[in-house]
Amino acid sequence: MDKEKTLIPLSEAVEAIKTAILRGQYEALKDVNRVQLAVYFAIGKYLSVNTRKLAYGAGAIKAISEQLHKELPGLRGFSESSLKNMRRFFEEWQMLDGTANNEQQSPIIIGESANSKSPIATGDLPNTVNEIDIHHAIIIPNIAEFPIDDFLKIPFTHHIRLIEKIQNIKARYYYIHRTAEEHLSVEALEKLIKQQAFENRDKLPNNFSQTISNSSMARKAVMMFKDSYALEFINTEEIGERDSQDIDERVVEQKIVQNIKNFIMTFGKDFSFIGNQYHLEVYGVEFFPDLLFFNRELNSLVVVELKIGEFKPAYLAQLTTYLQILDDHVRKPHENPSIGIVLCKSANKDFVEYVIQKYTSPMGVATYKTNDDMPEDLRKALPNIDDLKKIISAEII
Repeated sequence: MDKEKTLIPLSEAVEAIKTAILRGQYEALKDVNRVQLAVYFAIGKYLSVNTRKLAYGAGAIKAISEQLHKELPGLRGFSESSLKNMRRFFEEWQMLDGTANNEQQSPIIIGESANSKSPIATGDLPNTVNEIDIHHAIIIPNIAEFPIDDFLKIPFTHHIRLIEKIQNIKARYYYIHRTAEEHLSVEALEKLIKQQAFENRDKLPNNFSQTISNSSMARKAVMMFKDSYALEFINTEEIGERDSQDIDERVVEQKIVQNIKNFIMTFGKDFSFIGNQYHLEVYGVEFFPDLLFFNRELNSLVVVELKIGEFKPAYLAQLTTYLQILDDHVRKPHENPSIGIVLCKSANKDFVEYVIQKYTSPMGVATYKTNDDMPEDLRKALPNIDDLKKIISAEII
């Protein structure tokens, strides 16, 4: 008897939510994810407005869920916890309706009004229990960095995981974009968050956390390398009369070798130079990695492969071969697995992050700029190549 009394005041709420669900199922034939998010956002707002004011008393959401399942047998996704997640979804993103700031607003129109061919007018969702407007559920601030297209692409479960695990708004934007762009599963998204991909976004794209078993050492490796290096001592204009398009990796390599002290100071601390075009051989097949170092902090060999153009996935396969041979035939028993770095002129970081995760050897991809890439005013402020050689020679002596 008491349970029946509890449900009676909620009957209109149940009817409103049920109508929104059925209308959403019809609209979803046009754009499933977009409409689903609109329905959940609208229901979440309705529940937030009413249950937070205790309009229905304690246990209201549970009672609503139970009654919905009675009236819509086979209904999925509207359990008590799901309804609470919808409420949280709205409350976490309630800035989207403009109540938290004075930004200009842009409505996300889901469909047309049942009584009109024109889009439903702008306005807050009504608080009356018999209306939940799924057509105009989500209103976003007109700010450039908000990834609205990506926001509407990713499933509700992914949104809830982000709400649970990420508080920083910029980090949420980052993970929303990565999820939409790479079609990440929930498990893949959680893995990306665990790897602190947002915090490490300014570091070089790498797979260290997956391939270096010691988590402390993986973090050290991430911090050891930059995503971009300024090699001001390389000036292709000083190399000769040839066209800069003809400058190949060997020329860049030789310039680095000639200025190895400066390169190591640029590259990072605790690096020792072993050699260039280091000879490797296995089963009679020879290989010659461009640059080989040893890093004391990481206790690892570090092979650097130079490329003068844009990153290509084939570079990682080449590097994998070098690392396997180094580990099998060069690495000492007390040393950690070898690390590989592709150093190229340009790279799409998101693409590199995407393709590098499938490799089982620790690798990263960094870019570099030479003197020729520097702005003219900065180039004039730098010493010329002859002066730089004199400085390096004097320091060595």
